[in-house]
Amino acid sequence: MAAEWWRSGVLYEIYPRSFADSNGDGHGDLQGILDHLDHCEWLGIDGIWLSPVTPSPDADWGYDVSDYTSIHPDFGDLETFDRLVTEARRRGIRVILDLVPNHTSDQHPWFLDARSSRGARYRDWYVWADPKPDGGPPNNWRSVFGGPAWTLDETTGQYYLHNFLAEQPDLNWWNEEVRDAFDDILRFWLDRGAAGFRIDVANGLVKDRDLRDNPPVTDEDHPLIRQQGLRPVHNMNRPEVHEVFKRWRTLVDAYRPDRVLLGETWVLDLGQLIRFYGRGTDQLHLAMNFPFVFADFGPALRSVVEAADAGLPPRAWSAWHGSSHDAGRFPTRWCDGDPRKVRAALVTLLTLRGTPILYYGDEIGMTDVPVPRDRLRDPVGIRRWPEDPGRDRYRTPMPWTRSGGFTHPGVEPWLPAGDPATNVADQREDRGSVLHLCRDLLALRRARPDLALGAFDPIEAPEGVWAWRRGDSTVVAVNASEAPAKVEVGGEVLLGTRRERDGHRGALNLEPWEAVVAEG
Repeated sequence: MAAEWWRSGVLYEIYPRSFADSNGDGHGDLQGILDHLDHCEWLGIDGIWLSPVTPSPDADWGYDVSDYTSIHPDFGDLETFDRLVTEARRRGIRVILDLVPNHTSDQHPWFLDARSSRGARYRDWYVWADPKPDGGPPNNWRSVFGGPAWTLDETTGQYYLHNFLAEQPDLNWWNEEVRDAFDDILRFWLDRGAAGFRIDVANGLVKDRDLRDNPPVTDEDHPLIRQQGLRPVHNMNRPEVHEVFKRWRTLVDAYRPDRVLLGETWVLDLGQLIRFYGRGTDQLHLAMNFPFVFADFGPALRSVVEAADAGLPPRAWSAWHGSSHDAGRFPTRWCDGDPRKVRAALVTLLTLRGTPILYYGDEIGMTDVPVPRDRLRDPVGIRRWPEDPGRDRYRTPMPWTRSGGFTHPGVEPWLPAGDPATNVADQREDRGSVLHLCRDLLALRRARPDLALGAFDPIEAPEGVWAWRRGDSTVVAVNASEAPAKVEVGGEVLLGTRRERDGHRGALNLEPWEAVVAEG
């Protein structure tokens, strides 16, 4: 397998609890993923990213880790994980693990010890502070999930920090012992064959040492930041975090050049995002682009792509995703379920310069699934219902067949399933399906170096059309509008969202939301 496979490769996020249930308990597991590796190989995936599979009380469904070097019993055991790595490698697929270094579970042995007394062995592994004179929290920091980011520990009389749930206490990344412990955790999984890590809350590890108040938002801030009321500049997004990633880059690169660090860099300013690449070779290999995720499909998305591509340092490489377990599914958010837009979005995502990340179900155009109040499992939805129904709607079971195929017959899955008419089996039999379009796009990426590694150059196009050249001889044109548009593609159409266009030469009248990849 080539070094830096992730540059030309396509990643695929699997939410294990919702992918495939092998033992009939209603929850997906590692064996279920093993049983469906052939689907990933057939599709043409190069690497799978597993949302957390480590032990957890599941206050936040795996993102509250109680043991960093084992497997949650719902998912299997270390032996099953080892088989998954081996079988995936045999198919040319790497396995990337989700690492949660910002916080642990409040049931992790480190925190159980830390809260036992102010002099406890692991006390300084977490962020503690005295109450204000009135007994209130130490500062104005807010939890991402709502309410103060501090909880008073009655036993020791101090507050502990949690940027998420109270059950997710934040680690103290100023403590060298914490850094050493995570070095060992990375080595544990790399030694077992993991191809790298997706780093949860990558921008949030280090906190302001003085615990200063966050300032109020301004009109210049992104709308999603303005909703929070405060700019998260002291509880997150500290410049010191880049030293952690330099250290991890050195550690990971020492293994082999095919290991990768993918950051959940949840920042909405492109300049801030680009800093996570450092000089392009000394921090993260890939940084997830959230301005891209939350831009509208069309001119706004184009602006983000062109600015990001122009701003990256040499050797740096973009990561593009439209869907995830937190951000929702692009067929809903970008496309409102419109099949034309779904196809156009897939062409866009899979032909930009950078590494695309598909979320399970993207390949069939799976949309968000409404989840009734009595079936909610996500703490965000439970807290904020009905204004915010939470993230369960993004995490519903993979529809393998018209009858479901996720779990055993008669077993109720942990979350309700969506429309059975959108499923893998039916689309695999239909050459005109979204699934086959996705597979053919991945095959075209492998066949044409232009699409895998070529440069990205925007080109002039009629109003409403977004067009760009990849490498020397490949052109992509996407009509992101409701009006027809005439374009000249030059050479032969290699692949289009309307498959009858394949092989066409010369002028094309692109229908609304039609996209083509052509020689040019």
